Formats: sequence, structure tokens, C-alpha cells
Amino acid sequence: MTNVIPDRASHGVRQPSEDDFGTLFAPLRPEIMAHCYRMLGSAHDADDAVQETYLRAWRAFSDFEGRSSVRTWLYRIATNVCLTAIEVRGRRAMPSGLGQEPSDPRGTLEQRHEIPWLEPIPDAWMPRDDDPAAVTTGRSSVRLALIAALQHLPPRQRAALLMKEVLQWQSSEIADALGASTASVNSSLQRARAQLDKISPREDDITEPAESDKRVLLDRFASALESKNIPEIVQLFTSDAVWEMPPFIGWYRGPADIGALIDTQCPAGPGELAVVPISGNGQPGFGVYIWSGGGLWEAFQLQVLDVSAQGIRHAAVFFDLELFRAFGLSHTLSVHELAELRSRA
Repeated sequence: MTNVIPDRASHGVRQPSEDDFGTLFAPLRPEIMAHCYRMLGSAHDADDAVQETYLRAWRAFSDFEGRSSVRTWLYRIATNVCLTAIEVRGRRAMPSGLGQEPSDPRGTLEQRHEIPWLEPIPDAWMPRDDDPAAVTTGRSSVRLALIAALQHLPPRQRAALLMKEVLQWQSSEIADALGASTASVNSSLQRARAQLDKISPREDDITEPAESDKRVLLDRFASALESKNIPEIVQLFTSDAVWEMPPFIGWYRGPADIGALIDTQCPAGPGELAVVPISGNGQPGFGVYIWSGGGLWEAFQLQVLDVSAQGIRHAAVFFDLELFRAFGLSHTLSVHELAELRSRA
């Protein structure tokens, strides 16, 4: 099924129908979700933006003349929805992007709930690996490090860069979508790339682990976390690893400081944490539960990990418990429910 409706004015075809809308637009939802997430840095904001995009598209669908594909038309609407949302909500941040030096792992933890923090997004919300859209809008384009870096770009630069680098649009198409000149788009792209080069870590020397090695590393980390085996945890991080955990504003660099943070600041003792594997931003992670003492495991934190062949490079640890729902996890689990959930992982 094509996602182009011929121009009814030129070809005399019928007016698009309600069935057309459902048939053509529904398969595009995951990739529009990914686009909105790249723009906004929040799974919840992206979901709201997709809802608004589809509402606007539905209202305007009777006037759609098919001069471009439905996909292109929908991306244009979504981009404008996101630009409006950014004007209201501002950019999303991670603690390491606030401009302060790494924190003392034994110091006081300070929370700032008023800061709009970056959020992870479940892989289940993204295009499937067997979806043709995944070729150009794949999970590598929603990795947390990239999303965090994109948040430093002015909104229109961010939109232009995503249209060019992820969607593979021509500069003239981007100019048309943003109501700008082709020359200004090219200038904007040049500035955006220069800014990202300053912010984004270089990936050239990063070796991805084999899947089996990654699984072993993650299993070791899960076991060490649950038993609060600090020496083992320290061994699993790379020498320049970063741990950050919004809404706490501190961030921590290096295995020794990460180990000290978990040792001195985590309220759970050995055997009082339990982890369930998750997958978000095209990366592995864990939903972490803490023993309540009342026969239940309670949601504690959600981790998204960046893993290399050398070890864990980055741990993004989120304390917004609403994210558990987005990742399909309950806020509380009985001992039996936890065992059943792990058996299915």
C-alpha cells in the first residue's frame, strides 16, 4: 500500500476518505513517535505531540491534495507541533549537561523537580526491526547520548538536522517544511553539526560487544547490583564511565566514584534490590525494584545503560516512577509476580 494519494485536482481522483486516513496513517505512528521524541527528549511529551499531530492531520485531511506523500505531510505537521511544544516547555536536560563539575559521591544529594529532565523511551514504542521505516529511523537515532546532545541545539536547527541526517530529506524539502530558504537551511545545518561535534562524544574508537558478551556483562551487573557487591560493580564500568540520575542534579565519573555512590547513598542493602530487564532508546537496561518489607517489591529506579566491549560506559538512572508504566512494568510486584516476570524476560 502506497502512502501517496494522487492529486485529485490534477487527476480527478476521489476525495480521501476516513478509511484512507486509518489505512495510510496508522502504520506511520511509530516513526512519527520516534521523530517527536528526538525533537522533544521526552516519551510523554512525544506521545502528546503524536496525538496532536494526528488530530491536526485528521482535521486537514479533506484538504490534502497529494502533492507530497502522506509521510512527508505528516512529518511536517509533527515538526511544527514539536516546535510549538518546545516554545512552551523548553529543552530537556541531563545532570551532566547542566554545566557543573562531577559531584562528590558521598555528598548530599540534591533533587530539582522543576527542571524538565530528559526521559528514556521504550523500544516497544519505536518502529520494529522488520519495519522498512527502521532503516532510516532506527533505534541508533534515539540513543540517549544523541538525544541529550540534540537538546543543546536551537529548536529549528534541531528540526533541520533531524530531517537531513535521519529522514534524508533534501535541503529544499526542509526549507519548505520550515518556511525558510534553502540557503538558511544549509547554514543552519552547518552550525548544528559544528555544535554537535563539540557536545557529542566521539564514537570512532568504541567497540560494540558481541551479543553474548553483552548478555554476560549485563547478567554480572544485575547480580552485583542485587547483592550490592561494590567491588564487582566497580569492575564492570569503564575508566571514564558516567552515572547520572535525574531528578538529582549531581553526576559521577569513574568506577570508584560510582561504586562509592551506590555503597553510601543507595538505601537498599544486599538482597533488597531486584532487577527486571528492559530495553529503551535502542539500549539495554533494568527496571529496579526495592524490597518494601511488607511482602512486595516496589518500583525504585529505571536504568538505561550504554555498554561497550570494555564495560558499561554510561548509566542513566531515572527516578520518575511513571516511566515504569511506559515500559510495561507495575509499580509493585509480589514475589511470585517478580519471578514470573523474570522468567519471561
